[in-house]
Amino acid sequence: MTMFKTSIPTSQFRKDSRLSKKRRIIGIDPGLASTGWGVLEYSDGKFRYIAHGCIETKAGLPRGDRLFFILQSIREVIAAWKPAESAIETLYFGKNVSSAIAVAEARGVLSVALAEQGIPIAEFTPNDIKRAVVGETRAEKRQMQEMVRLILGLTEIPSPDHAADALGAAICSAHSFQEI
Repeated sequence: MTMFKTSIPTSQFRKDSRLSKKRRIIGIDPGLASTGWGVLEYSDGKFRYIAHGCIETKAGLPRGDRLFFILQSIREVIAAWKPAESAIETLYFGKNVSSAIAVAEARGVLSVALAEQGIPIAEFTPNDIKRAVVGETRAEKRQMQEMVRLILGLTEIPSPDHAADALGAAICSAHSFQEI
């Protein structure tokens, strides 16, 4: 039996800088009524929870006013927590197309706020996020929330649900090598 040995200098292998440097990531779960956000840091395979919250708009207001409120609010979040990259859930078209349009509009203003600060945006499907957080695409919402809590070392599940989902998107991005 012949064995082949190859020797390639380690200098030819470049370690992805995202593996070793501290990455501050904002995850966003877009919605017109409720937009969840969560910020974490990821470095050397470890997570550090920073903050989370939810931007809520009132149903009785004109859509343009609600979108402007989301834009102004996410700008404040970005200014406060200074993320270097972002992760946002892709649009899911269920049976209610009219609500999908409102979510798409919210995603648009969120993307503008991130782009104006030069923050790269990685987009993930709900299944991508479930797989990264739980390891299973059929995970229930409660499983996702509990895994987010465990991964980030929190004493309680992040609330509201949209904020937990946003933190899940940030966790997914930390594990991803998607070009952003």
